[in-house]
Amino acid sequence: MIQVKALQSLTGQSCGWKRRGGSFVRREWLVRTVTARQSLKHRAVVLERTRPKHPALVIQRVHDDKLALCMALEKIADALPNDVCRAECLHIASLLLPLLRKAHAYEEDVIFPAFAVAGTEANPSVTIRRLRAEHVEDESFADEVTEILLAVGHGEPVGNAEALGFMLRGLFETLRRHIAFEREHVLPAIIGN
Repeated sequence: MIQVKALQSLTGQSCGWKRRGGSFVRREWLVRTVTARQSLKHRAVVLERTRPKHPALVIQRVHDDKLALCMALEKIADALPNDVCRAECLHIASLLLPLLRKAHAYEEDVIFPAFAVAGTEANPSVTIRRLRAEHVEDESFADEVTEILLAVGHGEPVGNAEALGFMLRGLFETLRRHIAFEREHVLPAIIGN
């Protein structure tokens, strides 16, 4: 309990952290976060070893990871301005860009060529060009959000909570819209091929 109090004094708030087996874990995230961290960190290795036969299965897993990240960003936005857990901000900041970059690389290298070959649209290159442009915008936006989350996580005060909340909501809503489009238009074409 001394270490938990030390963590609370460092972050200036109680984030619900407990000491477990040599590391701090958040009480309500105990099961989800540990499995999510393992799945996010080790998923690439596992996917290489047990590569599914169909790319649609991989992208569905990637979409699930991105949606979990969106939920975490929404939690942070809802907690503004006073109840922000700085450790969560650091954790999400460390995951955000790497996850998006890997997901976008997989989509552009595997999913988009499969979509182009599927032939369900008259001109798939227009859709692919649009999705690639969204990838660039999402990564740029995520870079800005990561920078702010790192600053908040390292103790800087939340200057304008409304602007930060708007920024977080803008990112996770954009990501959710992108995922919904891919699930409604791109994945059915790939699965049907």
